[in-house]
Amino acid sequence: MKTPFRYVPAAALALTVVLAGCRPNTPPAAAHADEHGQEDRGVPTSVTLTPAAVAAADIRTATAAFRPVARRFDAPGELEWNARRVVHVTARTAGRLERVAAVVGDRVREGQVLAELYSPGYLTLQAEYLQAGARVRRHAGDAAEEAPARAVLNGARERLAIMGLTDGDIAALDAPAEPRTLLPVRAPLGGTVVESGVFAGDAVELGASLFRLADPSVLWARLQIRERDLGAVAPGAEVVLRTQAYPGETFRGRLVLVGDVLDAATRTVEGRVEVPNPGGRLKAGMYIDASVRTGSERPALVVPEESVQDDEGSLIVFARTGERTFARRAVRTGERFDGLVEVLDGLAEGEAVVTSGAFLLRSEIRKGGLEDEHGHR
Repeated sequence: MKTPFRYVPAAALALTVVLAGCRPNTPPAAAHADEHGQEDRGVPTSVTLTPAAVAAADIRTATAAFRPVARRFDAPGELEWNARRVVHVTARTAGRLERVAAVVGDRVREGQVLAELYSPGYLTLQAEYLQAGARVRRHAGDAAEEAPARAVLNGARERLAIMGLTDGDIAALDAPAEPRTLLPVRAPLGGTVVESGVFAGDAVELGASLFRLADPSVLWARLQIRERDLGAVAPGAEVVLRTQAYPGETFRGRLVLVGDVLDAATRTVEGRVEVPNPGGRLKAGMYIDASVRTGSERPALVVPEESVQDDEGSLIVFARTGERTFARRAVRTGERFDGLVEVLDGLAEGEAVVTSGAFLLRSEIRKGGLEDEHGHR
């Protein structure tokens, strides 16, 4: 049976032809993976430079190779103040605080005046010191009188030092031979004021708490070392620390203590690491991940640290695949060892990676992957 003929208006037929002509001739190109499994998605993964560009970029390479590296184990931890560099500043005599010059959070230098105290006991001791000094000068050359006067003078000087006066403070008393009204309270070390609960006008007794200072230049990291790792670690081991605050950066220290008590709940032992912190970037209370070096070794595929680039959140290297051709490779890294980085995935032994000139390669690849609104590169 023949299909009945249907009349199609000329206008509708013309519209069908126009729409058919606007369809792409080929389906959209699907994202494909390169030889290392990385998806292209329209952005090139390699670039070929001219000889002049290679020379201008000063491109240098190093070879990925297996090397014996020290075995390590991981341990979580937390940064804290170094208890050997924390001081408690207390009142060395009773009195009234006339001025408080430092508050919590202030950075202070050693010898800086933190507060000034009016103290009757301080005034009395100064008068004793000045009288003894005058007596020594008056009886100079008289052995019978000068010796006891000098003993009194030295005793007064020692008690002034116990009150916190420096040699310079004591020498300043001699110049005009007049007592000073206020006793300076000085910082015994440079650091941060971490505690203070006093205000101008407060009456304080001998031994009252005034300030607590901590030196942030060397912190402690308190680690939780698992029971299974205790046999492979000893004080003196090198430790590499990482923090969430500084992704991609490492900080180094030394294990100075392995505790003697195993926590029954966590099955861990406390480890203490001294961490130099000269710039003050690390903060007490930060959580850290530590990698502790042991005495044994293992093979690892490593490349120089400078060859690994952070490209918008992804770690990459540029591998030399031809005389002037370089491929962008996403890599998964492991530990770091004195200028070297372990590569767990994305690179093979013997491949050459770029250590200098990677900026130009990243720029060229980005330019190759950009299109304007008309689809032109």
